[in-house]
Amino acid sequence: MVELGPGTGATSAAIEQQLPAGGRHLGVECDPGLAAYLRRSQHRMEVVQGDAAELGQLLAEQGVDKVDVIISGLPWALFPLEQQNQILTQITEVLRPDGVFTSFAYLHALPTARAKQFRASLQARFEEVLITSPVWRNAPPALTYVCRRPITD
Repeated sequence: MVELGPGTGATSAAIEQQLPAGGRHLGVECDPGLAAYLRRSQHRMEVVQGDAAELGQLLAEQGVDKVDVIISGLPWALFPLEQQNQILTQITEVLRPDGVFTSFAYLHALPTARAKQFRASLQARFEEVLITSPVWRNAPPALTYVCRRPITD
């Protein structure tokens, strides 16, 4: 499984609790300082410093061709459409046909043009996009996109 943008590892710990024995957890983090922190604090996660827009290459360097699950903590609403598309293309190329891509979104960002573009891009790239109910106890409140069956040309 691949985690994009693990940051300080808040989600990483929960992922590792659910990861089956023998499962592999790769974290792709672009910030060098956060990547170094994760290497020290997340003992089971293999940390790869790099840009998610180069996900296929980063995974190939780790001996990985296809993945079952990708979880994203990336701030999609801050990314221009071109950057969103570059990363989503990489995701759909490395995700197995029966794989799952999940990403959370903060509710306050949903009305923005970039957040709307992201949602439309998901719906164009996956056969199924489920949107969870908001988690109001999260600070700030968020929902999750659960995307299945990537569409590849």
